[in-house]
Amino acid sequence: MTLKKALANRIVELCEEKNITPYMLAVISGVDKSTIYSILGNKSRKPEVATIKKICDGLEITLAEFFNTPEFNDLEQEIR
Repeated sequence: MTLKKALANRIVELCEEKNITPYMLAVISGVDKSTIYSILGNKSRKPEVATIKKICDGLEITLAEFFNTPEFNDLEQEIR
């Protein structure tokens, strides 16, 4: 799995847990809706950490909670 796919999957998972849409996530996190949809689609390769932090703030979770999943723990190293 790629980092981009892991990020998109995690955002979708968290939206489902919180019973919100990606649009609602954009509103509560202060991130432009086009940025959210770019992360979920194929346009955004790697969003900035600051964007992920805003998403976490909107979801009322920490960055550690966001990234503490098997998907992120099992990612292969990108620099070799």
